[in-house]
Amino acid sequence: MKICRWMHEVKAVILMVVVQFFLAGLNVLYKLATYDGMSLRVIVSYRFIFATLFLIPLALIFERKKRPKLTWTILFQAFLCGFFGGSLCQNLYSESLVLTSATFASAMANLIPAVTFILAASFGLEEMGISTLAGKAKVVGTLMGITGAMLLTFCKGAVIHIWSKQVNLMKLITPNGRHAAASNGSLVLGCIFAMGTCLSFSVWLIIQAKMSARYPCPYSSTALMSTMAAIQSAVFTICVEKDWSQWRLGWNIRLFTTAYSGIVVQGMNITFMIWCVRIKGPLFTTSFYPLMLLFTALAGSLLLDEELHLGRYVSIHFSSKS
Repeated sequence: MKICRWMHEVKAVILMVVVQFFLAGLNVLYKLATYDGMSLRVIVSYRFIFATLFLIPLALIFERKKRPKLTWTILFQAFLCGFFGGSLCQNLYSESLVLTSATFASAMANLIPAVTFILAASFGLEEMGISTLAGKAKVVGTLMGITGAMLLTFCKGAVIHIWSKQVNLMKLITPNGRHAAASNGSLVLGCIFAMGTCLSFSVWLIIQAKMSARYPCPYSSTALMSTMAAIQSAVFTICVEKDWSQWRLGWNIRLFTTAYSGIVVQGMNITFMIWCVRIKGPLFTTSFYPLMLLFTALAGSLLLDEELHLGRYVSIHFSSKS
């Protein structure tokens, strides 16, 4: 019995580590696709279109007999999940990614556990238990997460080099279109978008926890969410994106990015996360997001030739010793 319980715990942990690894890969691909000139809004729209086409057959095959009856309440929850966890969240995140860097956007994502904990406690999905050791650990961890994210985001120290050679994939792509140059204005705007992403994603986790109680089918739930997000994103993109050539895909980084984001990240990752939310709760699911920062920082440094910086206070401490 103890072995089965331990295997159950390990399964959830392994799935969430895999989720963060795949998200780090998406950050790199997003950066490359936008450097190629592809519209962010089109990438997000294709992401949910690919995810819908991938998930609907899986839901029909694996959950055909055990799927609960679809009600208007579930459809409304799916609409909200598609908006907060899909179209709004991804459009904000992709904008922040281009205006800043892959590592910057991932560092801001460390706020997600803190925001989720506050919202979950407010809605009664997590017990504060401030008088217990576990409750105090949650509060301290939340404060440390907020402080660490702000430190990593706003404090830039000495450059550190961990690779003797880097592979800059940007050089393999001809810059095309509106690639945003880094500036103080773009960094501030990117930070605002990143904070909006954290809030939107946390709201989705709360709604998803409620939806999973009524509709405990991860494939069908993700398919519903992706369908709603695909409709929302496509309508938004058609209204604001006037260049129809942006929708054209070839055998290039654009097709690979949209397929990866739709099938691997939206299709597989979100299914894993919904399963973990139903079994372990929203706070457990978000507690692994610091790993995405680590994976993205390493991938950005190795593959995109991005500079890694120590925090300001750490760099002063090192320089004073030297």
